[in-house]
Amino acid sequence: MQTVTFHVPGKPQGKARVRTFRDRHTGRSMSMTPEQTVLYENFIKERFLQVRKGFYLERGKPVTMRIVAGFLPPKSASKKRRTDMLEGRELPLKKPDMDNIVKVVADALNGVAYHDDTQIAFVIARKAYSSVEGLDITVEEYEGYANGR
Repeated sequence: MQTVTFHVPGKPQGKARVRTFRDRHTGRSMSMTPEQTVLYENFIKERFLQVRKGFYLERGKPVTMRIVAGFLPPKSASKKRRTDMLEGRELPLKKPDMDNIVKVVADALNGVAYHDDTQIAFVIARKAYSSVEGLDITVEEYEGYANGR
């Protein structure tokens, strides 16, 4: 089974909403993805390309994606609370939303890890406090559950 695991350093970001506006001169509506989102998607893509070793899932092959979004504990947290956070007893309930993190990763890897993000059949994603901030991403061909589902 083909698998690629990689780390994207830095504070996790979600996919920002596309901005739509009307050009007064032409009367046409235009949509633009915010520059920060485009830069983050390109950074994710670059990190993947550094470790891919020929990994690419052709059209028709289902994809499994695992994402762990690691956040640093707040500096104001007590030692006990910081320990609880790093050991998983307290989870980060803050922005960005998990669905927006999944969307930015799926869009960034579209065309480089797999033909199209419609191939993503199974996603496991979670937020956690970590001593190393960033995204830990695994992309692999979906093999199904052990019991055949």
